[in-house]
Amino acid sequence: MDYKQYFEKAKQASRTLVSLSKETTDAVLIDLAAALVANTEKILTENEKDLAKMPIEDPKYDRLKLSAARIADIAKDLENVASLSSPLGKILSDKTLQNQLHIQKVSVPLGVVGVIYEARPNVTADVFSLCFKTGNVAVLKGGSDAEFSNLAIAKVIHTVLHKHGISTDVLTLLPAERAATEALLNARGFVDVLIPRGSQSLINYVRENSKIPVIETGAGIVHTYFDETGDLEKGKAIIFNAKTRRVSVCNSLDCVLVNENRLNDLPVLLSPLADGNVELYADEKSYGVLKSSYPSHLLNQASPEHFGTEFLSLRLAVKIVADLAEALNHIADYSSKHSEAIISEDAANIAQFLNEVDAAAVYANASTGFTDGAQFGLGAEIGISTQKLHARGPMGLEELTSYKWVVRGDGQVRG
Repeated sequence: MDYKQYFEKAKQASRTLVSLSKETTDAVLIDLAAALVANTEKILTENEKDLAKMPIEDPKYDRLKLSAARIADIAKDLENVASLSSPLGKILSDKTLQNQLHIQKVSVPLGVVGVIYEARPNVTADVFSLCFKTGNVAVLKGGSDAEFSNLAIAKVIHTVLHKHGISTDVLTLLPAERAATEALLNARGFVDVLIPRGSQSLINYVRENSKIPVIETGAGIVHTYFDETGDLEKGKAIIFNAKTRRVSVCNSLDCVLVNENRLNDLPVLLSPLADGNVELYADEKSYGVLKSSYPSHLLNQASPEHFGTEFLSLRLAVKIVADLAEALNHIADYSSKHSEAIISEDAANIAQFLNEVDAAAVYANASTGFTDGAQFGLGAEIGISTQKLHARGPMGLEELTSYKWVVRGDGQVRG
């Protein structure tokens, strides 16, 4: 198959998309939100075809599964994006030089944004909305595990675009076959940036093989440290929420670190997890305390490989540390630099944790479950970047822009 035609059309569409008015852009997104809800039954029928191909115990199953409520949430995110101010055309810098050259630094779209993703059909709508709002063309490559769901959502998007007289080339959904991935990785000159969303193996593969710039949205190996002064009730609620709210997402908790001076509080701190059917992998000290209180069928002794693992399931590692310094060292060794939290009433310890932990999002006395574009007021997200160049953390509208220098003169020449 000749994939070049897809990329050529996308590049051509990017030249005209930026000229759409904000009113038109927002009207498309509002109409799309309504259209997705109106087509809920059709989308769910296609989603069932995908779910039938995946074992229910697969960690990706929950990410793949759609429901009427989840489609309504996607629609709400589209409406949120429509309600936000556009970051395009912002004057980031404005100055006049001694030679009277007027120089402005102005925000502009990235251009053509490619996204490779796995079992996340919501990404199809989320990425389109954010790209469209920022004048970017989206070229999407979903996995075969969500092929029918992605096609159904893309069809609704194309229908709405056609209704508004806008080229459907502003959203390209590539075939689910592997050859399309290889073509996208090599689409230099057509695609300006590539964003992988999925497993660590997918992200590594894209980073190592792409011929175009990559923004990593990395896996989440997430820790919460319960400090010596941590409030027990806050800790119970935060840890339970961070682990069980939705286990298949990248901000889900993977490891609890507990100050050894609170060892006796461990059974109470973790007791809600037993009700949530969470399986623990406890180090020697924590296992010794928990074995008399935590359900035996849910309690295991930890092995080294359990630390530094993104579980994406109802499993959690537990480790006792001597103090904040050991907690910080453990996080530095095992963190994927996504989201990390401390539960403490000690202002100095909180400040040190927030300052020293190298992660896209750091929390004090709150669940890491909030690392999400919509929760951060971004409307939706294209991914959560764990790198430090071009963007970091939840990527919303502003992160999908670059800038250019606009220089106005009156005949000046350089000597």
